[in-house]
Amino acid sequence: MTTRRSFVKTAAAAGAALALSRRELFAERRIEPAPKPLKLLILGGTGFTGPHQVRYAVERGHEVTVFNRGRRQADLPASVRHLTGDRNAPDGVAALRGTEQWDAVIDVPTTLPKWVRDAGEALKGRAGQYIFISTISTYAAYPTAGMDENSPLAKYSATEDAYSILPPQIAGQQYGALKVLSELEAEKYFPGKVTVIRPGLIVGPGDPSDRFTYWPVRIEKGGEVLVPGDGTDPVQIIDARDLAEFVIRMAEQKAYGVYNATGPRSPMSMGEMVAGIRGALPGDLDVKFTWVPWDFLTKHQVRGWSGMPTVVPPEEGNDGWGRVSIDRAVAKGLTFRSLADTTLATLEWYHPWFKTLPPERQARPGAGISAAKEAEVLAAWKAAPKA
Repeated sequence: MTTRRSFVKTAAAAGAALALSRRELFAERRIEPAPKPLKLLILGGTGFTGPHQVRYAVERGHEVTVFNRGRRQADLPASVRHLTGDRNAPDGVAALRGTEQWDAVIDVPTTLPKWVRDAGEALKGRAGQYIFISTISTYAAYPTAGMDENSPLAKYSATEDAYSILPPQIAGQQYGALKVLSELEAEKYFPGKVTVIRPGLIVGPGDPSDRFTYWPVRIEKGGEVLVPGDGTDPVQIIDARDLAEFVIRMAEQKAYGVYNATGPRSPMSMGEMVAGIRGALPGDLDVKFTWVPWDFLTKHQVRGWSGMPTVVPPEEGNDGWGRVSIDRAVAKGLTFRSLADTTLATLEWYHPWFKTLPPERQARPGAGISAAKEAEVLAAWKAAPKA
């Protein structure tokens, strides 16, 4: 982790190192065939991470079927078979019933334990492995750095039945706890055959949330950029493509158990992240980072995670945030693209996607602050008396 003093010295070096990665981004990636072709059923497959999983699986030589509502269009390979159903509807998993056997079922979009229960009842006895995509938000708290997969988990606390179709507000508030219950449902229906993958913040091409996208887009515009804290706050992110490839390789290995899947391989600070993003962009871009303390940002209604995405302010009892152990996943072959690759691929996807959005969505970022709010806070910071 950097300190405020060392950040200034290391930023230039980080940018130079990432410039080498720009060349790597455009190098042709050779994807080797899997040792053995598998028959995969992917629940979802057309959202953010799903298409990356599907394409990689097909490139590895696997037979892929996707099951979803059929409402989203995704550029999937022609060989992919499509089943349709709505997991919120009565018997919405009817298309999954039958006698067909699967080497692995990959459950991508589930947030409700009812969805796992219904899928489990339909697929029980017909899947060699059930891979459930969970989240590191399953943990009850983040008190220490290096927390692993055995750390205490969140408990469901709402009065509504957790196994019903919950209102979005409740599902959002209880997100981590509902994922915990979903993990338990998976083990109930596929005992001894479950792989739980708990990603951190998923970023990269295809992410419409702006949680990471905000920073490459904002830095690419140049000028004075408001950044939070002093540059030392920890950040953990995982490129959606790295996560997708790891999931498919876990199916190939038939690796069971629980794995935290975030990155990068070595700890990264907020200062290193924005320097790395800057290093991936043209060298003549005029950018100045202005670091503003968290207490000042809070006073001006700029919050961590939503207003300043990818990072949260340091708080007592929160030392483990951004420092979750990924040793188990790395040992199983989790790999990491460069930050330059993620930055440039995100921007390449973002610009054509942004043009398709309605005007009201174009006017505000999904995460981060507006240009007007940024200018307001920067002006207030410059005018504030300094100790």
